[in-house]
Amino acid sequence: MRMPAEFSAHERTVLCWPTRGSVYGDLMSQAEDAHAQVARAIVQYEPVSMIVNPGPSATRAAELCGGQVDIVELPINDSWFRDSGPIYVTDGAGARTATAWDFNGWGTKFTPFDLDAQVATRWADHAGHPSRRVPMVFEGGSLTVDGEGTLVTTTQCLMHPNRNPDLTKFEIETRICAELGVSTVVWLPYGLADDDDTDGHVDNVAVFARPGLLVMQGCDDPAESDWLRLNVNARWARGSHDAAGRLLQVVEIPVLPFVEIGGFRCAVPYGNYYVGNGFVLVPTANHPADADMLAIIGEQYPGRDVIGLDVGPILAYGGGGIHCITQQVPAV
Repeated sequence: MRMPAEFSAHERTVLCWPTRGSVYGDLMSQAEDAHAQVARAIVQYEPVSMIVNPGPSATRAAELCGGQVDIVELPINDSWFRDSGPIYVTDGAGARTATAWDFNGWGTKFTPFDLDAQVATRWADHAGHPSRRVPMVFEGGSLTVDGEGTLVTTTQCLMHPNRNPDLTKFEIETRICAELGVSTVVWLPYGLADDDDTDGHVDNVAVFARPGLLVMQGCDDPAESDWLRLNVNARWARGSHDAAGRLLQVVEIPVLPFVEIGGFRCAVPYGNYYVGNGFVLVPTANHPADADMLAIIGEQYPGRDVIGLDVGPILAYGGGGIHCITQQVPAV
């Protein structure tokens, strides 16, 4: 059993509806609209399920998402299904299992998280998919895979003592390899400088476009802390081998936008995009470089439509991006 790459065929995409008023406050309606925009964009290419707390939220989600999106009523605490949801593995011959890892609210930063700790298994039960509990804290936003045995993550996140303080790097890597069917783990040093919520998830800084090629977020302003961090990441990746023994190729997205929203300054990485059946959905922030950065991303995904959605600021304010609110169910 192996985790397929995100760019492989999907059966559907699953999202969760925003719920945590303590995060979004007066901007909650903007957050709901952003999630609905993402769902409506994806459903033009593949089926979409939206998990919503039972009650009035389900009615509102159905209204905003439109009739094509499947509304699934399950209890949740938060909307980041990339991290709380299952990570699927397949055998390539029709068998598929949802691995459900321990979830602790990103190091107990956001409470309560008891419902999100159960949503991976509850979703799998709803979908009729076999599932397996994995007794280690691990989040989907902390990895990207090439589907051929290589996984990329960040040391900053996986080695943070608020996740698995009793496990060594070797023990973490061994468990990941065993559960997800990978043989090579590349440990990038850093996530984004201000990514305090997830402690440096890799999906803000690197993603496989195909085996052997990483698309990596850069930063063009030397005055920003991310300029050095992302420069080090790119050089580290170029000196790393994948499971096939190749030195990784790197394509950089050179611009990292920053926005002011809700009294906070947030980075909006283009690299937090989501790849599905025939499309790439990219968070934008009405930056002058949007068109050029979308073109760079599009060159790495020939044959797919590249769509920029101006939902980057509100999702960054909430603590993530388009990739963070989506989770693919691989086709079998």
